[in-house]
Amino acid sequence: MIPLSIGQIAGITGAALDHGPDLAAMVTGPVLIDSRQAVPGSLFAALPGSQVDGHDFAAAAIAAGAVAMLSARPAGVPALIVADVPAALARLATAVVDLLPDLTIVGITGSAGKTTTKDLVAQLIATLGPTVAPQASYNNEIGHPLTVLRADTSTRYLVTELSARGPGHIAALCQVAPPRLGAVLCVGYAHAGEFGGLAQIAAAKAELPAALPADGVAVLNADDPLVARMASQTAARVVSFGRSEHADVRAVDVTLDQLSRPRFTLVTGSGSAPVALRLHGAHNVTNALAAAALAGELGMALTAIADGLSAAVAQSRWRMEVTERPDGVIIVNDAYNASPEAMTAALAALGVLARGRRAYAVLGRMAELGERSREFHEQAGVIAARTGLAGLIAVGDEAMSILTGAKSEPGFTGELLAVPDGPAAVLAVTERLRPGDVVLVKASRAAGLQTVALALAAER
Repeated sequence: MIPLSIGQIAGITGAALDHGPDLAAMVTGPVLIDSRQAVPGSLFAALPGSQVDGHDFAAAAIAAGAVAMLSARPAGVPALIVADVPAALARLATAVVDLLPDLTIVGITGSAGKTTTKDLVAQLIATLGPTVAPQASYNNEIGHPLTVLRADTSTRYLVTELSARGPGHIAALCQVAPPRLGAVLCVGYAHAGEFGGLAQIAAAKAELPAALPADGVAVLNADDPLVARMASQTAARVVSFGRSEHADVRAVDVTLDQLSRPRFTLVTGSGSAPVALRLHGAHNVTNALAAAALAGELGMALTAIADGLSAAVAQSRWRMEVTERPDGVIIVNDAYNASPEAMTAALAALGVLARGRRAYAVLGRMAELGERSREFHEQAGVIAARTGLAGLIAVGDEAMSILTGAKSEPGFTGELLAVPDGPAAVLAVTERLRPGDVVLVKASRAAGLQTVALALAAER
């Protein structure tokens, strides 16, 4: 973060002072919301939560060296009191961006693939200059400004991941840190229960290209019609990516190895180059193409992009995280989140991994799908059954319609099993596994099934 005094931060956020903070004291360390991460020179932002209230940990943060607390109420320590802590963080982040005129900001959104693409882009352009990117999925009204506030005078590139749970959310994040380049990956049914339908979701994602300046670049997925149409909604120059022969940045000759890792030829206006991804699943070709398009627009050479994509590794946990045990069992932990499209992609990858092996899928609920939730879960069951599974295990009441879908698929001979929770799923899978089997664990984060995958991966 750019060093700022408490007085400057108070002025930027409109904060009132409590418990005598020193206006001349400098915040030189990170802005953070976890008191356990407090270090000398940091600023602790206290957020109320459903189970834990950050104000209760203010004293610990100050004792660890935090200069002051940014909070909604007094807590007996030097504090900057504001009406809305996330809004204050946003104002502070915008002020920092304004002090960094040479910073190039890249925004990434989409119904799936944001975090993986963000990680790929950051690994690529870090070779061009100092780069800041979100930790894990810091992509909302809290995580976004915290990411921005990590930038300082040495930062050349800021990669942001932009999520939305309603109209106007992405536009607001773009106001905090205005991107010059923006990529839209896809429009799918993630959070459909909150938006109402694909048209509304597309409108929300289109807020990113709409926010780009005339001298900016909108990177749009040519394979997704709803994304491709966003070309008419931006003043920026449009660069398309995809497998379509009309895409500016495209993949040809795509193949998958035994671990479902894609290989393809990257084709751009500058020529072509081979790419061998270390990531698992054909869906990551789309993410890699978006990253390649962004890196190319930032001046990275084609061969360097292809080599960088081939060297890039997964950096965010529980997203197609593949572990091979000593007994040859492969565990695929894709339990960070789930949507109908992501579930389909994960099952497709399982189908490749399962060639010559017995395969099991442990599936939990996909959250926030609204009135079509049952339909989407049944569809997931049908797709799972077509994968040729030895067994399909549905975890929790809300996932039971997955089994209904699988039962409707003619010719499915695998075992169908319902279990109430994660520990029961671990037991059920453990009882059935043989050396060399492969297991996919997939659900929305709210289901907590990453613990199932971790437990299975630890088994010997």
